[in-house]
Order: sequence, then C-alpha cells, then structure tokens
Amino acid sequence: MRSNVAVERHTVEVERRIAATPVEVFAYLTEPDLYVRWQGTSAELDPRPGGAFRVRMNADTVAAGQYLEVEPPSRVVLSWGWEGSDEIPPGSTRVEILLEDVAEGTLLRLRHTGLPDDQAAAMHREGWDRYGDRLVVVAGGGDAGPEPLSARHRQGSDEG
Repeated sequence: MRSNVAVERHTVEVERRIAATPVEVFAYLTEPDLYVRWQGTSAELDPRPGGAFRVRMNADTVAAGQYLEVEPPSRVVLSWGWEGSDEIPPGSTRVEILLEDVAEGTLLRLRHTGLPDDQAAAMHREGWDRYGDRLVVVAGGGDAGPEPLSARHRQGSDEG
C-alpha cells in the first residue's frame, strides 16, 4: 500500500489561464476535431461516464482510458494510460480537469494521479506542461502547429 506522501509525489498538477470561456475550453476536452488541435493526431472520444477516451499521439503511441465524470462546462475526469504499456496500461491512472470562470477567461487546473514512480510523473509533467501550453494557444484562437510527438516521430528523434 502506498503512503499519501508517495501518492502526492507521483501526482502531476498543471494550471493554465486561457483566454476563452469554460464552455469553449470544455469543447477542446470532449470534441475529437477540437481535441486534436492541441493533443494527438486522432481522437475517439465519447464524453459520458463509461465512454471511451482514446487519443493517437503518433503512429506508435496511444493514450487510452474512459471518461469517469463529465460535468459541462466545469469538470472532466478520465482514466488514462498507454496502449501496450505494462507500467501504465490504459485506464490505470486518473486525470481530473477543472475549469473555473475567471475575469481573463478560464483557469484550468489539471491533476494526474496514480502514476507509478518519479520517472513516470516527470514524463507526464513534461507532457501536460507542453500540451497545456498548446491548449492555451488553440482555445485562445491561435494555431499551435503540428503535434509535437508526431513531428519528433517523423524526424526519428527522441529529443524533446
């Protein structure tokens, strides 16, 4: 059994301020065409409790799980993992995203729990930071450019 300290240490928390309403940001978490503007190259999303969550990051990497709670336009909770991974299989961790209406638009708070170790937490922190920045751009009306994992995959580089 893990202690609370270990659970907290293996938790990723990310906050972003987004120049868009919670309703607009919520759509980027639940609509496949909008989701892939900030993360992944394709998405199969069924945003209802028990509905599928599957995002292809590149030709070899797929995040998968299911929506656990969906409360438009303020909260999405989903299970998360990686197809083909023994360490973090599909649905083995939990991602909670809260959207708060603030004067500047939306305050997004993301909390990813259940990661198995420091290395997994560091990898996911880097990813959520990168994708959080991309979400700020696209939900604010900009273009974040090509999916970073897809571009690195095409170049054959492991740098990031």
